[in-house]
Amino acid sequence: MHKIILLFDISEEYGKNLLKGITRYSKEHGPWVFCRMPLHYRETLGMDRVLEFAKEWEANGIIAQLYNSSDIRKILDAGIPIIAEDFKERFSDIPNITGGYFETGRMGAEYFLNKGFKNFAFYGFRNIVWSRERAEGFEEFVTEHGYTVHSYEHEETPSRELWHYMPSALSQWLKSIPKPIAIMACDDERGNHITEACKHAGIQIPEEIAVLGVDNDELTCNLSDPPLSSINLDIEHGGYETARLMDLLILNKQTGRYDIIVKPTHVITRQSTDICATTDKYIAAALKYIHLNIDNNINVKDVLKKVPLSRRALEIRFFEVTGSAVYKYICNLRIQKFTNKLLETDKSIAEIAIESGFSESKNLSRLFKQIKGTTPLKYRRKFIANKE
Repeated sequence: MHKIILLFDISEEYGKNLLKGITRYSKEHGPWVFCRMPLHYRETLGMDRVLEFAKEWEANGIIAQLYNSSDIRKILDAGIPIIAEDFKERFSDIPNITGGYFETGRMGAEYFLNKGFKNFAFYGFRNIVWSRERAEGFEEFVTEHGYTVHSYEHEETPSRELWHYMPSALSQWLKSIPKPIAIMACDDERGNHITEACKHAGIQIPEEIAVLGVDNDELTCNLSDPPLSSINLDIEHGGYETARLMDLLILNKQTGRYDIIVKPTHVITRQSTDICATTDKYIAAALKYIHLNIDNNINVKDVLKKVPLSRRALEIRFFEVTGSAVYKYICNLRIQKFTNKLLETDKSIAEIAIESGFSESKNLSRLFKQIKGTTPLKYRRKFIANKE
């Protein structure tokens, strides 16, 4: 029976889902015993006392949020397997619970580009790995398509300093940037900063500023006004893999060091991004029609009926706004909607295909593989390991 100390924040959705994955593995391969140590012990007692407790309790392993300091050496010297959540920076000598941060940033940029935005911004921390790499991925994808990114670097302050709920430097920055603009925040909490600051600045969301967060913390996203769109992460699977790695470390079956990578899965669209940005009224009408009717079996001819443009004129102007042909845009959006339902429901692939406007499953499978690189069934199994 393994005895594991858990020293990370479970008050937010990320920590809760991480814990779900860890406990699911322990039930399948245990029994395990957990000590959920309050995070403030790290600050008030120090790691020396935590380590002392671990020895007294005869802990087999520690999964924790830790500072990258000499304290890590003390734990390693004690011979206790440890996996660290990289809440500041990655560790070089122990396994990390980290993320596909760069990939997450690119996903956010692609999402906004598909909505026709030409102005982009990122709000986050440059001195924290998960924010910095999300910003880098976002900026790279945007610049690849010929645009630039406005950045606002948030200085980390104690949570009691609720500066973002009042007129502030953030409000002034939001007023100064060109509009309409798409802003990706490094996480949902910072996304909520944006929506609150916009209220004080009199800025309309999503008409002037569209806001996208990361983590899909439903409480935070729905507390936001309007509700915040967010990139969903495969956190529970990350927790499951963390527990599996810990099991191997305890049993001395893991020889090399490797990290647990929590991957982004898809964007959950709420009201904060529910708009397509363009000053071309005909392309705006075309985009609105496509998004409202994507679950129907629409095609380019259907779109042409909604705008007084020739096929050639529509294609040229549509490409100028979205960077995509109309048919390709419809296909990609339909796959995006299909993917969301694939991960969010237990319905069969055939049922979801029909709901998403695909008349033939063979065509769906071929198109899905072209875009995602794998079949729908394998994709679902990859991200929802406990559902297949």
